[in-house]
Amino acid sequence: MLHIPFVIPAATRVRRAPRLCARAGFVLGLALAATPLALAAPPAAQSAAAAAPTASPPATVTPPPAAPVGAASPEAAGEVDTRGLDTEVQGLKKDAVDLNKDLFILEEELLFPANTQVAVFLSMDVGDFFALDAVQLRIDDKEVINYLYTPREVQALLKGGVQRLYVGNLKVGRHELVAYFNGQGPNQRPYKRGASIRFEKGVGAKYLELKINDRQQKLQPEFMIKDWE
Repeated sequence: MLHIPFVIPAATRVRRAPRLCARAGFVLGLALAATPLALAAPPAAQSAAAAAPTASPPATVTPPPAAPVGAASPEAAGEVDTRGLDTEVQGLKKDAVDLNKDLFILEEELLFPANTQVAVFLSMDVGDFFALDAVQLRIDDKEVINYLYTPREVQALLKGGVQRLYVGNLKVGRHELVAYFNGQGPNQRPYKRGASIRFEKGVGAKYLELKINDRQQKLQPEFMIKDWE
């Protein structure tokens, strides 16, 4: 077979050149359009970073000044003030008690001077044969006191307490004291006994003591009046 070479005339190639350039430009545009946007992102990010306002530096926090060494806190100062106030209150109470005691003594000295004063005390050493309920005192045939006892007072006497039963005034000379004791005797029966004493009242104060004791031999109580000369 006879092959005849196909030759494109030069004029034809010249006419097709613009078309090829246009086609090449179209293909290049498509390629650029298909390029990922990330390639163009860095300039935009740089511009955005440049446009963003500069952040202000963090504010510096100044710590509160430290309390001086040895300075007490408000709570501790309040406790100190409270303790001081309690101490003052206790001191005032003690002063009030002492003042009341001094006033009581002064009142007794005014009402019962030493040259006319007579005082009667009572003590007990019983528990088996007598339970005290009441005591009546008569001086020179005149009733001066009739005292009723509570169980608490009786217990105090049984534990060794001494009661000042009566204080009064007597003129100088001879006098008689009679005491009547009421209570429960052996076998829980009503029991009443009396005791008397004649005494001489001098210039100074006079002290007498009523004593209630158990007599083990006779299985009954014993009542006595002692003169403290």
